[in-house]
Amino acid sequence: MELKRVMFMIVSTIVLVTTQLLLFAGAVNIGVDYGRLGDNLPPPSDVISLYTKCGIEKLRLYDPNPEVLEALRGSNLRVSLGVRNEDIENIGTSQEAANEWVNTNVAPYVKSVNFEWITLGNEVIPGPYASYVPAAMNNIYNAIQSVGLSNTKVTTVTAMILASSYPPSMGAFPDETVEVMKEVTAFLQQTGAPIMVNVYPYFAYASDPADISLEYATFRAQKPIVDGKFKYYSLFDAMVDAYYAALEQINAGNVSIIVSESGWPTAGNSPYTSVDIAQTYNTNLINRVTRQGTPRRPNQTVDAFIFAMFNENQKPDGVEQNWGLFYPSMENVYQLFEAC
Repeated sequence: MELKRVMFMIVSTIVLVTTQLLLFAGAVNIGVDYGRLGDNLPPPSDVISLYTKCGIEKLRLYDPNPEVLEALRGSNLRVSLGVRNEDIENIGTSQEAANEWVNTNVAPYVKSVNFEWITLGNEVIPGPYASYVPAAMNNIYNAIQSVGLSNTKVTTVTAMILASSYPPSMGAFPDETVEVMKEVTAFLQQTGAPIMVNVYPYFAYASDPADISLEYATFRAQKPIVDGKFKYYSLFDAMVDAYYAALEQINAGNVSIIVSESGWPTAGNSPYTSVDIAQTYNTNLINRVTRQGTPRRPNQTVDAFIFAMFNENQKPDGVEQNWGLFYPSMENVYQLFEAC
């Protein structure tokens, strides 16, 4: 009996430790976007403390706000720092402008802030700044090398610019974006950086609830949608794989994807929005990306950022103001992280 008891304790300990390690390893795949379009948001120092308290290890910042960057000093958060869309043309046409941007917004913090990614714009492809993105990425890359950030990846954040009516295997970039995407991915292949993409099953579901079930949109489908040899139980997987298929069509299938935004609003478009649906979606999103890849990339887990940390009252009325995990008071809209 004693031997059995000891063996049971040993096995239980191994299982517990293994589970904790798996949870720790999975946690690094999830971050939260720090949107700041609100006039009632808490000070950045409190926000960074909230990230730390909740065990959130990654933060995406849309522009280089000095107060936020100061608050990030010593936090050990993995930071994705954005270049404003309107700054891309200048940076893309001038190495000196790129150097100035890095010297102002990055260099003062290199010893105390973990800049894991620098992103050129948010959903600028397609658009008027798209043609400047490849050169801007190259110029920022040169500039960060000069201040010693050899491990920081330079990329851009793209929209889910794929025809949603296609099956994932038919994913393709629109004709007007192909050439610039070839240039972008050539840079990424050279530097080993990922491409970032904003993936929102909510919008597809809300625009076509007759053909897209809530279960499929929130990772709860019982029957798969079959696309050739692949079976899809979630719209998220199908969207990510459609993007992978588009990359393959431009000979960039080896470029990895980071989901830079995904989430679900809690209000503003009933019955398609609610606290319960948002909590279900984001909980299942975390479980999904931390455990396995997509059908097309089963062994490649996907880093993802949830949008967003707070409800932001300076966005347009309705859905846009209701993506937050927290109210500006820092109270939970719903509990997603156990420590918060």
